Amino acid sequence: MKEKNAKHHFGKPAGFDHKIITRRIDLVKQVEGFCGKNLALVDVGCGNGASLFQLANEMKTCLGLEIYEGHKIHFENYKTKKQIQNCDFLLFDIENQKLEQQFDRLISFEVIEHLRDDKNVKHFYGLLKKGGLAAITVPNKWWIFETHGANLPLLPWNRVPFFSYLPKPIHEKFAKARIYTKERIKTLLESVGFEVLKIDYVTAPLDVLKEGKLKDFLTKNIFNTETTETPFLATSIFVLARKN
Repeated sequence: MKEKNAKHHFGKPAGFDHKIITRRIDLVKQVEGFCGKNLALVDVGCGNGASLFQLANEMKTCLGLEIYEGHKIHFENYKTKKQIQNCDFLLFDIENQKLEQQFDRLISFEVIEHLRDDKNVKHFYGLLKKGGLAAITVPNKWWIFETHGANLPLLPWNRVPFFSYLPKPIHEKFAKARIYTKERIKTLLESVGFEVLKIDYVTAPLDVLKEGKLKDFLTKNIFNTETTETPFLATSIFVLARKN
């Protein structure tokens, strides 16, 4: 995604049963004090609500902010089906609209890379009350495959291995979304006022790999932990940050 004059790329949200969703939520729940029946949660870029709904029972209220109206019907259908009372959907462009309400907790998974300008993460900071916590993920530069794909000339397949390893100017000329190293996302969040408390590589869940012996072997023997110290085994980077 180009820094200037970029258009939003509406990525397909993860399914309600995808492991990447449960893995992120497990990491959030492991943070002491992140969840609480007295706390208000906002999900920036909530998509179909798959992540937000998994935290609903842990929070007082939940609000999903989403720029793409097409996700609303899936959000509302799931909410009705499961009879969830404390979650709402708001069609909202965080880069061009202002929300006066502030929240105790914020989650935002694979969203920052789609902003027209990632410095607009300052609006995430503004959504939190003083002392509020944010759990954020962004795609990891060192994952083997291009997470969001790229518009590459002459190549029909847009997830070319190791394309993300190319220098930033080349990558961002063709990629559909930005990509981050630990240092880059930490620097970005700190530049708008966040204190970064924790940062981890999230192990690839292999949701897109077909079920079978290969997937069973990989998930049991190599991709068998929630986080990893090995950068090329991780699809994304998980950051816990605080507004002081």
